[in-house]
Amino acid sequence: MARNIPKDPEQNRPKEKARSASPSPFKLDFGGSGVERARLLIGGVLVLFSVFMFFSFFSHLFTGKADQSEIHNSLSSLAETGKKTKNFFGVFGAKLADLLVLRYFGVSAFWLVPMTFFTGVQIGLKRSLVNLERFTKLSIFGILWGSTFLGFWVYTFHIADNWSDLCGGMGYYLNEYMDSLMGPFTIFVILFLLILFISFFYGTEVLVEFMERLLAPAEPETETNEEQNADDISQAKNIRRVRDDLENTAKNTKNTLRVPEPEFEDDDLLTREDNADEESIRPYLPPIVEAKANTPAQTISPASTARKEVSLTIENTLEGDLPETIDEIEEDIPVTETSKDEASDELVKRFGLYDPTLDLPNYQFPSVSLLKDYDMGKAQVSQEELKANSNKIVDTLGHYGIGIADIKATIGPTVTLYEIIPDAGVRISKIKNLEDDISLALAALGIRIIAPIPGKGTIGIEVPNKNREMVPVKMVIGSEKFQKSTADLPIVLGKTISNDIFMTDLAKMPHLLMAGATGQGKSVGLNMILTSLLYKKHPSQLKFVLVDPKKVELTLFNKIERHFLAMLPNAAEAIITDTKKVVNTLNSLCIEMDNRYNLLKDAGCRNLKEYNAKFVNRRLNPDKGHYFMPYIVLVVDELADLMMTAGKEVEQPIARLAQLARAIGIHLVIATQRPSVNVITGTIKANFPARLSFKVTSKIDSRTILDTGGAEQLVGMGDMLLSTGSDIIRLQCAFVDTPEVEDVCEYIGEQSGYDSAYLLPEFEGDSGGGNEKGDFDSKDKDEYFEEAARLIVTHQQGSTSLIQRRLKLGYNRAGRIIDQLEKAGVVGPFEGSKAREVYIKDLDALEKMLRDL
Repeated sequence: MARNIPKDPEQNRPKEKARSASPSPFKLDFGGSGVERARLLIGGVLVLFSVFMFFSFFSHLFTGKADQSEIHNSLSSLAETGKKTKNFFGVFGAKLADLLVLRYFGVSAFWLVPMTFFTGVQIGLKRSLVNLERFTKLSIFGILWGSTFLGFWVYTFHIADNWSDLCGGMGYYLNEYMDSLMGPFTIFVILFLLILFISFFYGTEVLVEFMERLLAPAEPETETNEEQNADDISQAKNIRRVRDDLENTAKNTKNTLRVPEPEFEDDDLLTREDNADEESIRPYLPPIVEAKANTPAQTISPASTARKEVSLTIENTLEGDLPETIDEIEEDIPVTETSKDEASDELVKRFGLYDPTLDLPNYQFPSVSLLKDYDMGKAQVSQEELKANSNKIVDTLGHYGIGIADIKATIGPTVTLYEIIPDAGVRISKIKNLEDDISLALAALGIRIIAPIPGKGTIGIEVPNKNREMVPVKMVIGSEKFQKSTADLPIVLGKTISNDIFMTDLAKMPHLLMAGATGQGKSVGLNMILTSLLYKKHPSQLKFVLVDPKKVELTLFNKIERHFLAMLPNAAEAIITDTKKVVNTLNSLCIEMDNRYNLLKDAGCRNLKEYNAKFVNRRLNPDKGHYFMPYIVLVVDELADLMMTAGKEVEQPIARLAQLARAIGIHLVIATQRPSVNVITGTIKANFPARLSFKVTSKIDSRTILDTGGAEQLVGMGDMLLSTGSDIIRLQCAFVDTPEVEDVCEYIGEQSGYDSAYLLPEFEGDSGGGNEKGDFDSKDKDEYFEEAARLIVTHQQGSTSLIQRRLKLGYNRAGRIIDQLEKAGVVGPFEGSKAREVYIKDLDALEKMLRDL
């Protein structure tokens, strides 16, 4: 997937490796370098040797006994011996089969044939038909265990004279030795070794599933359905996952792509909702508890002689399974119907739709079994606690003359939401001003009042639970809502206050701005976003640009460099930590954005989905620079550090990408610990409609990130507010631990990947100025040169720090500008601690000089 962008401005299209219409995925180049020819030669020899072994072994099964007496002749009589042997490949085939089949491994030696064949293909053609490392381990175990297992039966029944080819000499003599030690118990040791290998190689889940099916009672109808489902899934897996992404786009066209959803193992993570009939359960409830249909709702009436009786309705409890609603509505983006192209239709007819996942045909998506099962504690909120809190809320409001008509409680993993309906004529502002009084009455931290709740005629009071619930990543990743999502860039963040799993589409945000004080869960939130995308997207469909000024937060993702990461050409590492390289990378992304827009213009498309749909239908010619475009997600872990060291050099490309990059599939996730106005500037903030805030230290920071207060009242440990326009949603972020991220990245990194990371266009950076001596060159002057000259002349102070402060530039760039001003004759040379002398005394003289330059 690596690409190089030509430096010639006329050639503004990225030169992707042209994907021809040839049906063969292999490309032989006999005119390549010496290394390539050597690889091809070695690979060809191994493939031919695998064919030689297969026919030699197979022929030995029928001619081995006849050839056995002939193959022990001396080398001097090879020609004569060759005439007498009956093996398909003569004396050499007979000798090889006699050695590997009869003397060592028996029929298990056939494992050597595919192992040698796949090795030759991978060396010679640089194509991985299977995961070679895993298959080699499987083959070695199959050879050794198969020979031992068959040897047990040959030795036990004393049939070595006629059936010695089954186990070979190794299997027979090994069983003879083990029989002298353990007798018939040998077979149990052999079977135990098989179970041990399966548990390590495939995982214990395979054994558990097999035992459950083995012990489960037989149900003929269910088995028939399961067999049908298995056949459907087997057939559907041949269609690549990319068509799932394009299904919404091309559903109204002739070539509709249909893909089933991926299988996942942890169905027990999915919660169910029991619908109880209201009349059938009413007689069995206590007098103060009232059940509502479709939810385990309960009504508690806090009785008191000193106040008006107000009923409390409990929307949900956490003692049983939590309901999960799948209410995600995917918005279909229509594709402009294109005119029929006979050439492309013929290509589709001959070779089918283009499939980008064939770049890595054996890529396996990570399984949820890589994630941990946590012994999570439920947020146990008793009815007594709910009743006591509701009474305190009613009492506190009553003291200030605010009557409550009704109150309802919804229990979440972190907080419980009490929705109150005030009496008619009560001003909302009076309730909002009592936030501290309610917090005092409840003796709780983090009370947050929502007045009113958007879309409802109620006022919300969020009260933290004493025993909060952890939301493990395995629960949300394995949920049906996430697995069945057809979003372009699906990310699952955690649970809402009503215990629904919250999932959204990064492509529709289209950019996300994150903030939060140290230790409140910001890094876990970033890992959650990246992990979600890794579980749903193929490497050909998505690339990450990771910026980590702290150098330690995103290093976990180094292992997936050749699969999912993008980088500058000739860069040492894919994860960017140096500020100067960050500036170059951001400007390189701007060039990538411009190049993509040029391709969209040539293709007559409005966005990335339409363009890729055309490319999949073979209506765009790779020879003209077109290629399948992956999504690119830029992740910046700490914006404040970049703004402090680079200023406008970082702010401008980020703002430009945020304004324009959505349509061509480049999306930004920017995080910072310090959401102050000099970090999250107005230019950046205006282009990030989606904001995510963990707990911050002050209401000012909350207003900076969310345009409203509330983030300072969060309780930490993943408690967060998500603003997507006018609505603000309170969420509990799912917890993904560092070892879990490492396991997922290691699983992906061990698989066959691209030759290198995805290469972004080259960006040279600012070439003007510097410490080099020479005459002033107006062509190389910095774009801020004239503005800096006016600033210096106006203040009559030749100072680098002045340029840095006023123009919000980094120190290095400001230093280059002051050197250019020296060459142009605006300021004098460097004089140590003293400011440089300003040679031009007024702006009129400066303007004349600038015109002359």
